[in-house]
Amino acid sequence: MMAELALRGTLLSNEPLAKYTSWRVGGPAQKMYLPADKADLIDFVAGLPVGEPLVWIGLGSNLLIRDGGIRGTVINTRGRLKDMRLIDSERVYVEAGVPCAHVARFCSDLGLTGAEFLAGIPGTMGGALKMNAGAFGGETWGIVDQVEMINAQGGVIERGKHEFEVAYRSVKGLDNEWFLSAQLQLQKGNSEASQQHIKALLEKRNTSQPTNKPTCGSVFKNPPGDFAARLIEACGLKGYAVGGAVVSEKHANFIENGGNATAEDIEALIEHIQNQVLSQFGIALQTEVCRIGEKV
Repeated sequence: MMAELALRGTLLSNEPLAKYTSWRVGGPAQKMYLPADKADLIDFVAGLPVGEPLVWIGLGSNLLIRDGGIRGTVINTRGRLKDMRLIDSERVYVEAGVPCAHVARFCSDLGLTGAEFLAGIPGTMGGALKMNAGAFGGETWGIVDQVEMINAQGGVIERGKHEFEVAYRSVKGLDNEWFLSAQLQLQKGNSEASQQHIKALLEKRNTSQPTNKPTCGSVFKNPPGDFAARLIEACGLKGYAVGGAVVSEKHANFIENGGNATAEDIEALIEHIQNQVLSQFGIALQTEVCRIGEKV
């Protein structure tokens, strides 16, 4: 009870989650905590009942929350775990709630190179660490030196990169541990050249992706030696809709919320795409997007 009285964040009940996700869909969270900062978050987690289910949300991209919502507690790091600072001449400390695009600009302004690709990832550092997010040929764990984790008891542990099994859009570590921060290892370079690189990457992204529409980012992983978007387009699925969910005309690996989509619509469209690609090409597309929560 003492830990609860000391909390400085905000605890919400039955909070609708659609406004916290980039797809603008999702049922309510039984509880949602908005921590004041990292220290407050640690106190909050330490005071939770044993076995309390925990879900973490940053910018809510790469995430499909089903219409029945989430039981347990959702921790929202967006705009909260936002500390970012230079450790030494080539290493940067970044907390889990910092948007990846901010990390790219911060490093570039300091004349550090290697993080430019993060400008193309529409999520937070925590989400990028969880799935080894990538863009423009770069991957998050390619620049990670070590990470700081929190466990279900509120304990904080520093872990090296070697303690995780990292692959394409996949990171496996210990169950019931979540990312609090990362130390990034970069290289000294030219700030102006780095900024121009970011500008070129963003122009490419805006040209090829529906950045002004409610999407989750890429829905499917690229199969070995091919591209999910090419396969989906070859099936004639651009513009195909289920309810309010539509395959983007601009990039076939994006599903747009046309304005009134439900999570059920999106999930049904995902399965239709998978069935069509499997039927026509014999390739089982794997989802990149994380699907959580209860069905209605």
